[in-house]
Formats: sequence, C-alpha cells, structure tokens
Amino acid sequence: MKILALIPARMGSSRYPGKPMEPIAGKPMIGHVYEQVIKCNLVTDTVVATCDDEIFDYVHSIGGQSVMTSINHERASDRCAEALLCLEEKAGFKYDIIVMIQGDEPMTHPDMIEEALSALLEDDNVKVSNLIAEITSEEEFQDENCIKVVCDLSSNALYFSRQPIPTLKHEPSTTIGKQVCVIPFRRDFLLDYTKLQPTPLEVAESVDMMRVLEHGYKVKMVPTNHVSYAVDVPSDLKKVEEAIMRDDL
Repeated sequence: MKILALIPARMGSSRYPGKPMEPIAGKPMIGHVYEQVIKCNLVTDTVVATCDDEIFDYVHSIGGQSVMTSINHERASDRCAEALLCLEEKAGFKYDIIVMIQGDEPMTHPDMIEEALSALLEDDNVKVSNLIAEITSEEEFQDENCIKVVCDLSSNALYFSRQPIPTLKHEPSTTIGKQVCVIPFRRDFLLDYTKLQPTPLEVAESVDMMRVLEHGYKVKMVPTNHVSYAVDVPSDLKKVEEAIMRDDL
C-alpha cells in the first residue's frame, strides 16, 4: 500500500500571514512538521504542497520534497488534491491513501499519523478520518482558532465548530474534543471531495470536514494521547516552542 503524506502550507494565511516560515527553536515551522512526518514508517513519500517560492525553496534546501500548486485554493484539501495528481503523473503510479498534515502543526508526532491511519487500514468502509484530542482548558474551549468536534456513539463526527461545543450547561460526561489536523483520505475520496460543491456550514465554520458531512459522508474520529498545539496566532509560538524543547523526539 502506497501512502502519501502531504503538508499544505502557504504564506498568505488570513489569520497569520507568513507563519510556515516563522522560526521555532531556530528552525522554520514547516521544517519541524516535515521532519516529524518523515519519521513515520507507514508513509511512502512526504511532500510539502505550496504556492509560495519561499516555502518551496526552503523544503528543497533541507533535502525535502515539495510541489507547487495554484494560489487560488481556499481549502487545504483542494490544494492536496492538486498536488496528488501532479505527483502521480510524475511518478507513474497511484497512491492508495493520502494523509494531510497541516503545516501549522509542528508538534505532530509520527505515532499520531499511525493513529489516524489505523481507521482506514482496519476498515475498508472508512473514507476519511481525523484525530481528536481532549480539550483541557477553558481558554482552549473558548478559542475560535481551536476547532471543536462532537461525535456520535460510533466515533463519527457529528459537527465541527470554532464555537464552544457541546454546551457545558449540564456538565456532560463526554470528553470535550478538538480536531487535530492529521487527516487521512482514501485517494479516490480526496479527489471526489474536490468535485463536491462547497457547503454553507463549511464556509461559515471555515472547516474542510464540514463539506464532507454536509454531503452525507462520515468522518471517523480517532483519539490520540499525544499533546499537540497548532500555531494559529503569533502568541502560540512561545507555548509550542517550550513544548518542543521538552520533547526528546
């Protein structure tokens, strides 16, 4: 089975322009992500998908692989689909699974990729999965940059939101979860995703997975015990840098 890890990254983020190249512990953030992903033994190839020369050139400077994509993509999943077809044309073969790891997840652990992949490797009916981690602070629960998710009894996502869900009014016993952006797709489903019309809640929440749910497909959520913080705003850099400095891997 051929598994392609794609890391979408662009300098023009509306919430934090230029963040893939922001230094963390002396290394650009995209470098941390790339070097963690290539440690996963299940992954056949790891490639950064970008529309910026600065990111493209940096990845090649560290011996990595990158591919240029259109500047017009609003969703990371759409950027990955373009990169996939470009890479397959050059390679002369098709991949089976594509794992999308966001370029602002420098705390990604290779075990997290294996966790997310497990859902597709164990069940042929699963088309796409996401990691879910526990939210442990009120600050994170209220943070609009943290994507909250609620699930059904079979661990399929019911809804993703930047707002605090579910309600804490009745002190639910359920774990309050957040999306961790390590997202495996079956190859053909990723390509099908790009043919689906963008949906109202996808636009409202600015969450790729809402397009999947609104068109009637399932997203399997897989728990991870690894602690991970995305870099959404400049103030996240210090917290992530301190965590990385304590991490032997």
